[in-house]
Amino acid sequence: MATITAAAPRSGLPGFLKHPATGKLLLLAVAAAVLVPLADARWASGSWPNALTVDLTEPLGRASDWVIDNRDSHPLFLYFFGYVSNAVVLSVRAVYLVLLAAGWAGVTAAAALVAWRVAGVRLALGTGAAFLACGLLGMWIPTMQTLALMVVAVLASVVLGVFLGLAAGLSDRTYRALRPVLDTMQVFPAYAYLLPVVLVFGMGVPAAVLATVVYAAPPMARLTALGLRGADAGVMEAVESLGTTARQRLLTARIPLARKELLLGLNQTIMMALSMAVIASVIGAAGLGDRVYQALASVDVGAALAAGIPIVLLAVVLDRVTGAAGAVGTDGTGGEGLGGSSGSRWTRRTRRTGRTGRTGWAYAAVVAVAVAVAGRLTGRLDWPEAWLVNIAEPVNRAVDWMTDHLYSGVPYVGGTADWAGHFTTWVLDPMRDGLQWLPWWSVLLIVAALAWLIGTWRTALTAVLAMAAIGVLGVWGPSLDTLSQVLAAVAVTLVLGFATGIAAARSERCERLLRPFLDVFQTMPQFVYLIPVVALFGVGRAPAVAAAVVYALPAVVRITTQGLRQVDPAAMESSRSMGATGWQQLRQVQLPLARPALLLALNQGVVLVLAVVIIGGLVGGGALGYDVVFGLAQGDLATGLVAGAAIVCLGLMLDRVTQPTDRRTKKGA
Repeated sequence: MATITAAAPRSGLPGFLKHPATGKLLLLAVAAAVLVPLADARWASGSWPNALTVDLTEPLGRASDWVIDNRDSHPLFLYFFGYVSNAVVLSVRAVYLVLLAAGWAGVTAAAALVAWRVAGVRLALGTGAAFLACGLLGMWIPTMQTLALMVVAVLASVVLGVFLGLAAGLSDRTYRALRPVLDTMQVFPAYAYLLPVVLVFGMGVPAAVLATVVYAAPPMARLTALGLRGADAGVMEAVESLGTTARQRLLTARIPLARKELLLGLNQTIMMALSMAVIASVIGAAGLGDRVYQALASVDVGAALAAGIPIVLLAVVLDRVTGAAGAVGTDGTGGEGLGGSSGSRWTRRTRRTGRTGRTGWAYAAVVAVAVAVAGRLTGRLDWPEAWLVNIAEPVNRAVDWMTDHLYSGVPYVGGTADWAGHFTTWVLDPMRDGLQWLPWWSVLLIVAALAWLIGTWRTALTAVLAMAAIGVLGVWGPSLDTLSQVLAAVAVTLVLGFATGIAAARSERCERLLRPFLDVFQTMPQFVYLIPVVALFGVGRAPAVAAAVVYALPAVVRITTQGLRQVDPAAMESSRSMGATGWQQLRQVQLPLARPALLLALNQGVVLVLAVVIIGGLVGGGALGYDVVFGLAQGDLATGLVAGAAIVCLGLMLDRVTQPTDRRTKKGA
């Protein structure tokens, strides 16, 4: 009886008051009721108060001047950065000369044979065709320049990433120290890495390689640490019981068990290095990226596409080859564990691809060298000019036709320029004006509420501090402009991505049709997405949003499809037995159970959209992206670094606001 009496008051509460989120919002409302009047009386409402800003122009300007004045005389530059720069130049030049000495036939044969040894005949033929296409488009020399830079940057990134990953994987203290650094580097846009290295190393190959290394090393470090820390405890105990030393356990157990993560890290490092190597063309790195950048600067879509296609082909080939390497064990077991439990499958695959261990690699090396020597003896090192295919002129004619008919001449529905203008007028402008109209403290409250509802109080504190740091840096207005573009792009991405992901999850045929498109879009470097949107929409904020949507869409579709397909079959069967329709199953079973995956799709969509919206500063996106581009072009360290720091804070805030709760500890919730 006493139990019933005690429970009665709680049962009389409305349902919404029992929800944990209600308590968080009530506590936040109480804090706002106390703090907001004080803040409003002290600094007034509206935009971020000038009294709370810190002007970094003068100290950053002094630092920039000191670096420029001492770059040719200070011992730090002469005996450290100078040697690093020379080593990078010599390494890239050596790789480039080797590629030129092998000739187009030797390089193509070597690439195809490596693909054959790793993944079989089909990928070997595709790899050879991809390299031949680079030559046909007249981009052989730029492709070799990009490939030489890539080889050096990837090797350095892997070495640095493995070193950091080993330290983080074997030491909890190092892991805790490195994690926030890697988190920051993950949300730091690629374009913002360029300014500091240009200041220290000047324009050219060294700055491009080092910026690529800094950008591409974190995935290798993260996945190496993940693989080492996730080693099977039973296997480790068995190895330790044999009396092995720590070094022996690392070499014979931890690293073999982490092979899958290591190869995935290599794959991600290669893809990010290619993306960054293309972006680094704006600081003097020759190659395909430089051709794209120069073509975009002159709005020559045909020339940009001729250089963009080899970038995409190179990305797809590298992704496929390194991805296939992850499916093959280094010990000949097929990668299915230390015991070689998949020997029969490995045997079948060996017969199909003709691989016979070291002998097969030796044969492949001999064939590649023979082809290279034959090309050199016959004087066929350079790609024959008679074999060139000029696509720039027909593409530009097609663009002119699109400009005349699609850009503004479509009856009734209007052209792409009209759509871009309407999107800017009806969506982007109202969102930007609305965000900038809100009092600064209300923005902080909204951020705190969203972050606390989805996470913990620590999550909310981090998000609020990141947003407040933007105001302190004095770029509140441009940051809200960038935020409006990100929110608009994310909204479009989620609508298209969730709808497409649901369709793919419910239809295997739809998924098979989408897979090649998603594969291509997911491997394309960020820079390439600007080419078609400039052709269709011109320049402005709408094209930047369109490029961001296309870039982020594949990840959202894939994560959504995977999340819906992994819903417990028992729950689906139970709902089906109760007579639920397909729509009811989706709405009441699949979507609720797939909530973690959908939140992850949202989080990844936000991060990817932000990366391309910033690069959209090259095509008139404005806001923080323009500040970074301006700072890089003018050598203005203060403007570029302040904008870059604001981008990091914005990315950190968006990451925390959209990061699923179960990806963090719930302590302190």
